[in-house]
Amino acid sequence: MKEEYIKWYSPNLNRDIEMLVFGHSGYPVLLFPTSMGSFHENKDMGLIESARWYIENGLIQIFCPDSIDKDSFYNKSIPPNHRIENHSWYDKMIFHEIVEKVKNNSPIGKVAVAGCSFGSYHAANFAFRYPTYVSHVFAMSGAFSIKNFMDGFYNDTVYYNNPEDYLPGLEDPELWNIDIVLGTSNWDICYDSNLKMSKILSDKNIDHWLDIRQDRQHDWPVWKEMFPHYLSRIKF
Repeated sequence: MKEEYIKWYSPNLNRDIEMLVFGHSGYPVLLFPTSMGSFHENKDMGLIESARWYIENGLIQIFCPDSIDKDSFYNKSIPPNHRIENHSWYDKMIFHEIVEKVKNNSPIGKVAVAGCSFGSYHAANFAFRYPTYVSHVFAMSGAFSIKNFMDGFYNDTVYYNNPEDYLPGLEDPELWNIDIVLGTSNWDICYDSNLKMSKILSDKNIDHWLDIRQDRQHDWPVWKEMFPHYLSRIKF
């Protein structure tokens, strides 16, 4: 299984960013880390290994960028308006410095996005904000609101990065073309968040799969079961 380490200076973040890329070819899958996770977390925790068959057979290529959660949502030493601004720069980095460069590796010029826990927020938020560029979103044990990080602060930038708020008003027809999977379990700490997001999608008649697994914890073992299952939905 080919593995490539990439480091570059991000003009959007004004800092170096690191990323691991797995696979020699195939459909581009952007895989976010969990809360404050690093670019190598998904490898370290075995999620990449769970997708080995797809990677080695050239069906997918997985891009694992670093997060800046420590400098955005989780940085309580800066005001909340700066936290959301920092996230906005991260969003621009993902869009312009990764997705725009790899989307044409797929036959339809789009990418799949995925993540576990807070990585699911990043994946879903990116997919809903940029549906023209995303074909699939695999959100595993996700929560879809950032209000608890904002200490009561709220502005347009918070609104347009809080899927529970902006999604009901979206009308981009490409949104109805995304293959959306919400993976959770009856023991998941984010179970209620997934039910809420499923209702929002259902109210808009957006087809999706709410995959509720039984008696599984909010942790890597169930995510390693989910991820290869969900990857099988991609038309290679």
